[in-house]
This record gives sequence, C-alpha cells and structure tokens, in this order.
Amino acid sequence: MAETDRETNREPDRESDRETAPDTRAADQPRDEARAPGRPARVAARVWRALSPRVFRLSASIGAGLLLCLAFPPFGWWFLALPAAALLAWVLVSPATNRRGGFGYAFLFGLAFYLPLLPWISGLVGAAPWVGLAALEALFCGLFGLLAVVVRRLPGWPLWFAGAWMVAEWLKSVVPFGGFPWGAVAFSQADSPLLAVARVGGAPLVSFATVLVGFSLAGLLIEAVRWWRHEPHVARTTVPAVLVPGLCIVAVLLLIATAGPAVRRAGVGGDDPTVTVAAIQGNVPRLGLEFNAQRRAVLDNHVRETMRLAEDVRAGRAPAPAVVIWPENSSDIDPIANPDAGEQISAAADAIGAPILVGTVLRAPGYRPDAPVATNSVIVWDGATGPGERHDKKIVQPFGEYLPWRSFFRKLSSYADRAGYFIPGEGNGVVHAADVPIGVTTCWEVIFDRAARESVLGGAQLLAVPANNATFDAAMSAQQLAFARVRAVEHDRYAVVAGTTGISAIIAPDGREMAHTEFFEPAYLDMQIKLRSDLTPATRWGPLIEGVLVALGLAAVVIALLYEVDFARRRRRVASATGHTANDEGVA
Repeated sequence: MAETDRETNREPDRESDRETAPDTRAADQPRDEARAPGRPARVAARVWRALSPRVFRLSASIGAGLLLCLAFPPFGWWFLALPAAALLAWVLVSPATNRRGGFGYAFLFGLAFYLPLLPWISGLVGAAPWVGLAALEALFCGLFGLLAVVVRRLPGWPLWFAGAWMVAEWLKSVVPFGGFPWGAVAFSQADSPLLAVARVGGAPLVSFATVLVGFSLAGLLIEAVRWWRHEPHVARTTVPAVLVPGLCIVAVLLLIATAGPAVRRAGVGGDDPTVTVAAIQGNVPRLGLEFNAQRRAVLDNHVRETMRLAEDVRAGRAPAPAVVIWPENSSDIDPIANPDAGEQISAAADAIGAPILVGTVLRAPGYRPDAPVATNSVIVWDGATGPGERHDKKIVQPFGEYLPWRSFFRKLSSYADRAGYFIPGEGNGVVHAADVPIGVTTCWEVIFDRAARESVLGGAQLLAVPANNATFDAAMSAQQLAFARVRAVEHDRYAVVAGTTGISAIIAPDGREMAHTEFFEPAYLDMQIKLRSDLTPATRWGPLIEGVLVALGLAAVVIALLYEVDFARRRRRVASATGHTANDEGVA
C-alpha cells in the first residue's frame, strides 16, 4: 500500500513536469534570443577583434596615401611626400607587421593614394575602370610593402627601403601594356628644391631622393623614441641605426646644393641663340568624348586663335613667332586627305608667317572600315609648301588610343569599343621648323623617361608637348603640366606645352612657368626663348642611374633572403647538436 502511494504520488509529478516544461522553455526562449547577439553583431565583433590590434597601422597606411596624393597637383603640397613616406615606413618596420601584412598595408596605402589622384578617368569611362586602374597600381605599392618587410632587418633599412621603392616604381612604368608611371613620386616635386636633382639623374633619382629622405626621417624618429624610452639595448644600437639615415639625408642635401646652381643658371640664360615661339590653345566647344564629333569646330577654333595672334603681331601687340605649336588633335580631320582642312591650315600659316606644328590624325597603311588604323601625328605645316616633316606618336595609350586584347576586353565593357586603332610610329621624335630642331613628346609620351631623352639625344634644342585634355579635367591637366616641368629641368631645355583646352605653358629649364593659360579658354602664348644644346648628366646616363637604383633594391632583397636562409640553417644545426627538434625550440 505504501509502495502504491509512492508510485501514485510520483506520477502526478511527472505529468506536472511534462505539462509545465514546454511553458517554461517557451517563456525562456525569447529571453535567451534577446540576450544573444544577432548575426550582424557577431560578424561586427569578429571584424573588430581582427582590426583592433591593427587600427593604428591601418589608419597610418590610409593617411600616408592621402598625404602623398596631396603632394601632387592640383594641390601641389610637395613637402607632404616626406611625411607620407615616413608614415608608411613606420607601419612596415613595426615588428607586428609580417610580409603578408606589409603587402596589405602598402596596398591600402596605394588605394588611398591612387583613388583621389585619378578620378578624372571616371569622366571618360565610368567608375569601374577608375577603381580598377587604382587597384592595379596599388598592387605595385603592395609589392614595395612586401619587399620592405623582407629587407627591414638589414642595417640602414631606410636606404634599402628606397631601393625597394624604385623596384616597384620601375615595374609600374613598364608593365602591363607598357606601364603607367603616372604616380611616380618625382612628379610631385615640381615646386620642390628636390626638382634640381632631375638634372643629375632624371625623374627616377628625384623619386629615390624624395622617399629616401622620408624613410630616413622615419628612421631617426623611431630611434629618438627608443632613446626617450631608455630601452636597455639602445646604447649599443643607436649609433649605427642613426648614422645611415643621417648620412642619407646629408647626401641628398649635398646633391641639391650641387645641382641647384646649375639649374638656376639655366633659368637665367646665357649666350644661347634665341627664337620666338607661340603656343595656340583654340579650345573645344564642350568637354567630354563628344568633342571628337566636333572636329571641324576644333580646327576652326585653332585657325581663329592663330589669326588673332597674327593680327596682334601686325598691330605690334605681340612679337612675330618663328614657330607656332598647335595641340594634339587640333585637326582631327586629316589635312592631307581633306583639301579643305589643309587650306585652312595653310591660310593660318600664311597669316602668321611661320610654320605650324599641327596635331592631326592620319590614316595608316592597312586601314579598313572595321579596323581604321591611324597614326597620331604632329606635322610641320608651311603656308607655301604645305606638309613637311612629321612625328608619329611612338608611345600610344592603352585602352584609349588603342585596345589591347580587343576581342577579350570588348566583352567586358561597353566602353571598350570607344578605344581607337592608333599604331605607334618610329623615329627619335625630332622635327625641324624654321631651322629649329624640336623634340616632340605628344601628350602621353611626356610621362615616359625615354621619349624626351631620345629627342634631346637626337639634337632637339627645344621640347614641344602638344596635348589634348578635352576628355578630362583641369586636375589632370595640372598633373600633366608637372611632367613637362620635370622634363625641362631633366634635359636643360625650354618646354612649350600646347593643349586644346589647357593648361598650356612655356616652361624654363629651371622648371618655372614663364607663362601659362587657364583651363578651357581660347588663348595664345607668344614668347622669346633660348635654344639649348648642352647635355645634362640625366640625358647622358639617365637609364644607367635608374638601373643602379633598381639594382640596389633587388640586391638588398637577395641579401636579406640569403641571410634568412643562413640563419635558419644555423638554427637547425644548433637544434641538432643539442638534441632538440625545431618544434622543441618553438615550444621553448
């Protein structure tokens, strides 16, 4: 009976449990779900855990890229290139930055640099190609970051960092599709004392000197902080760690002091023969790709502005030029195949009484309607004899003037078929007008070291840069003008920049803008300049100097890798002699 009572009494308890348990779980479940973070919160928490130890290095990488962008036109705060290099170096020498991190931080630096530097591309082909090009160029910055982490243990790391930078800068100037050296650090220094270095070693040496000073400043600052913290081993390491960056800065200052006086004398002039040149900026009816649909209007604008100059010459308001330089694409109508266009150009040349360098487009052999191959040419046009010598653009722009792998890329973007069918020309870039040998670097060509150098070695006494920026904006034109300023100092030549929409300018051999136009206005420049024939060290040995700088970086990488291999081998020998395996060493 007692047993039955116990069973009877137990049974209701079980029933009660079964009945109330679901209610309890149902009551607790919302409470648990409320306490548990949602999926977005969990993802955010994981991301923050991954980024929080790196937040300062990430911020420094982005900040360094933005600082370097501000050193370039249209801002032109050239001195910011130094803290940009120093800030990036601080990230890369951090013990917490491994090789993969070095690539990632420097890639992020490259994105922060190139995205605000190249927005003018989006106006031509949209946002996706702009971002894609910025990401592609940032890969070269990432390569530098990887190499920098490899060489940072070598004594005097700021010097090897500068060599590694030159490896990346050289690579981006040659690959892919001929390279895109637009963001070379040298072109941010057109207003800097470092510009004088271009006379000695060209744009590559200016880039090297700039980042070397920035990296060396970082090295000195890092050692100063370590000394301030009174680390125990500072007394043994400070002297060599400070000596190399200090000597690097002194060497750059001595280089500026040596080259500066020669550059300043070049700007003042000497006993060189003089000639009066004019640059015509006829302007276009409107900016954008549509300007090509107004070819006759663009030609008429340049004829009209040349006629205005001729009237001012006759009225005594302007000196009579010996040579007139028109921009690239100032006559997109082939003046040889189209007699009416040729007559207009001849009339302008007759009115001004001087030959005109006319930027035009000529059909090339093999022209077909489905493949309208052409040359982007500058023709010396005389009013009496018509067309004479010409320069066919040798370095044509990929994805603009021609489309590499056309059958492939036209499937990826509707913009692909907008690319032209231009083919590269030959020769050394020198044409003669009024018995003056003129080196022509047409628009895109001025970015590349070899173009102006070949023409000066070919006898050019004056540099002409006919350009067409009608598809871009004023920021792009200001950046391109900085390239011409570097070339003028590099080769000790006056440079005449003539743009359809500007910015046109006459530049002295010391890099000064003696005269310039505003962007997107009809105007002319007319000025007497000197013809120079001396060759600078940069003209003579520029490629050799660049090769030495690149070899310096590659040698540092090889030495650092060999050192690591040797160090690992010695560790294995020690481990074998003591009876420990590599894993035992790691656990210890």
